[in-house]
Amino acid sequence: MTPRHFSLATYERILALVVAGLIVFFAVTARNFGTAGNAIELVRLSGEIGLLAIALTPVMVTGGIDLSVGSVMGLSAVAFGLLWRDGHVPIWGAFAITLLLGAAAGSLNALLIARFRLPALVVTLGTFSLFRGLAEGITGGADFVSGFPAGFLWLGQSVRGGVPPQLVLLAIAAVSYGYLLHGTIAGRRAYAIGWSYEGAKYAGVPVLRQLTILYVLSGVVASLAGLLYVARIGQAKSDAGTGYELLAIAATVLGGTSIAGGRGTIAGTLLGVAGIVILQNGLRLADAPAELAGILTGALLLVSITAGKRGQSPFSRARPEKGDCPLFPVAIPGNGDSPLFSMKNAHIATLCGAILAAAAIVAGSNWWLAQSIERLHHSGASPSADSAHTSRPITVAMMPKAKGDPYFVSCRLGAEEAAKALGVNLLWDGPTDLDPARQNEVVESWITRGVDAIAVSVENKASISTVLRKAKGRGIKVLAWDADAEPDARDVFINQATPEGIGRTLMDRTAALLGEQGDFAIVTASLSAANQNEWIKHIRARMAERYPRVRLVALQPSDGDRDRAFLEAQNILKVYPNVRVIMGIAAPAVPGIAEAVRQSGRTDVKVTGLSLPNMCKPYVRSGVIDSIVLWNTRDLGYLTVYAAHALADGSLVPGNSTSLHAGRLGTIQVKGDEVLLGEPFVFTKENIDGFDF
Repeated sequence: MTPRHFSLATYERILALVVAGLIVFFAVTARNFGTAGNAIELVRLSGEIGLLAIALTPVMVTGGIDLSVGSVMGLSAVAFGLLWRDGHVPIWGAFAITLLLGAAAGSLNALLIARFRLPALVVTLGTFSLFRGLAEGITGGADFVSGFPAGFLWLGQSVRGGVPPQLVLLAIAAVSYGYLLHGTIAGRRAYAIGWSYEGAKYAGVPVLRQLTILYVLSGVVASLAGLLYVARIGQAKSDAGTGYELLAIAATVLGGTSIAGGRGTIAGTLLGVAGIVILQNGLRLADAPAELAGILTGALLLVSITAGKRGQSPFSRARPEKGDCPLFPVAIPGNGDSPLFSMKNAHIATLCGAILAAAAIVAGSNWWLAQSIERLHHSGASPSADSAHTSRPITVAMMPKAKGDPYFVSCRLGAEEAAKALGVNLLWDGPTDLDPARQNEVVESWITRGVDAIAVSVENKASISTVLRKAKGRGIKVLAWDADAEPDARDVFINQATPEGIGRTLMDRTAALLGEQGDFAIVTASLSAANQNEWIKHIRARMAERYPRVRLVALQPSDGDRDRAFLEAQNILKVYPNVRVIMGIAAPAVPGIAEAVRQSGRTDVKVTGLSLPNMCKPYVRSGVIDSIVLWNTRDLGYLTVYAAHALADGSLVPGNSTSLHAGRLGTIQVKGDEVLLGEPFVFTKENIDGFDF
């Protein structure tokens, strides 16, 4: 080995040291990172990604790729759930059938890639869309299955003797694939194909059979990962596994597997998985911004790819040195020093530099947080008289459905105002889009961190209620706000307005615009959103009770995205020309609908719905939007923090308390286990300029 080059094995040793360094760093800087409970959580988070990455390693060693594994997870999840619920197939029978479905999906990839010699990237990109589309088509994008028996949920949620089942599955997969790739002729053939497809073929390697086996196994393992996901989340839905294929590929490449083929090990892949999962978990427990995990993961991945590319790849043929075997470069002892797998000292230094930069950012953010808390307690912004005198500030962890939604941005302003008034340490985190699985992961990290109260705007109650019950079992106060969880999974619900009041108000405004007869349509955020489905239920009930000549002709999702709402409204206007009112019941949807109506020139069509005043003011002033119904979102965030603080210090007792003093909001009514903000408010052209949120 020359002084300026490192072998692949050396790269893995360096990566192992980096992972160990991350563990030590986060054990010091991140609260409860080094606990046994968090170690179990790390294994759970590694379960699905680890299985996918292990299965992808030999596929990528051959020079291929499988982008469809995340979609296979989603298709497997819904197929399993529907087989059990609607097909009445015994749970383990449905489990076995679902694995066969994964094998069929892998066989389709193998047929197109191996038999017809189509590019793996193009084929699996196509099946990525095909399998996800099938999952969404089967369920309509809204149906989901929950209520699985405890014997199945044990697979994803239990711990026996300190060992979660995910660890056993990962160990079996790693040993099996390790033996296949590094200890059998089939593994040598995989490296040969990655080194030179044509060369392997002329050398007598059964390329077709080899690739078929690997892609079929990839499909089976992806299906198993989908089942493990369902067992962990407690819900089978078509969006299961979304984005997991990219994380798995990132982990595999970070572990040293070449995207060009011919190089890679299972040990390296496991280190890559560990690095990504530890980085994500550690940053969350260290109160660093969640987006930082994506930035640093991407940076590490780019560094590792660049370092590997600058070394001798299969496409930069170096003259084999003594002891080298070009056909089986990894499996031959003594070949580790070949320039084929070399990395320069500068590349390793860059990799370590990226890790040190990550450490500096996290350390800086922690220092800034500590200084902010200290200023809070020793400056004019110290806790008000409303604050309970405790030995340490109460930590309230608050989660929106989607951080980028302007509705929740407005809620956060109120939450921060209340936190400042009370001297509360407020953690604000959550998914960037509507992702129930990501909500679960964030709550798990808060449980590990040991916060005092958790407040969640629930995207899917069946999915998140299990982990919220776990939080309650650990003595953490649990609140739902904006959208409710299962009643036994939380202590109180912060009800911004009753679903009946919202539905009644929206329907009355719509009926008035229609003259109590005619067609209207609804654009919602998600067909599975608990709060919006409650509103729609009461809209339908009000319509049946008071407006028999009014018809709801279309109900379309927008994914909480303005552009998607714009397109859906355009389609409604084309397909249902008699529609005279389009109602949006998601904050970004209403202005998206209004823009579609404005561009259509249809002055006979009016828009109403539930949104933020600042998002809709231009359209309300121009008359495209007749009115919007809402509550003061800043007050909702403010009240949630006050209620969380009151729960944590014992001044709010669900079932006993009838009122709550909430700072500038005054006395708020408490009814059973619900804290009521008040009746919905109607914003019109006459009053909307008086509000700024």
